[in-house]
Amino acid sequence: ELVDFGGGLVQAGGSLRLSCAASGPNFDRYIMAWFHQAPGKEREFVAAISWSGNRTDYSDSVKGRFTISRDNARSMVYLQMNALQPDDTAVYYCAGSLRSWSQSRFSLSYEFWGQGTQVTVSS
Repeated sequence: ELVDFGGGLVQAGGSLRLSCAASGPNFDRYIMAWFHQAPGKEREFVAAISWSGNRTDYSDSVKGRFTISRDNARSMVYLQMNALQPDDTAVYYCAGSLRSWSQSRFSLSYEFWGQGTQVTVSS
C-alpha cells in the first residue's frame, strides 16, 4: 500500500515537498515514481527513481525544478517541488513498479498507487 501526502495551496514560485509512505515487504525492489493528473487531462509522468536511487528521470516540464528521492530504510519516497508554477496544479500520485527501468515513464507499468494529494499553485 502507498499513502501519499504533503500537497496544499502555494503561490507561484513557492515550494512543496510531497511524501509517500509504503507498507509491505521489498520496497527496495520497486521503481518508484510520481505522476500527476490535472482536471480533464490524462495522468502524466513527473519523475521516477530506481530501486537503489542511483538513477532518476524527470519530465521536461519539471526538470531542474523538482527532485525525487527515496529512503529505503524508511520505505519512503519524496518529491521536492521548487519554483512551482500554476501549470503544476494537479493531483499528484506516487506509484511503485517491479518492471524494468525502460518502462518507468508509463503509468501502465505501475502496480501500486497512492490515493493522490492535491497541489494547487496560485498565480
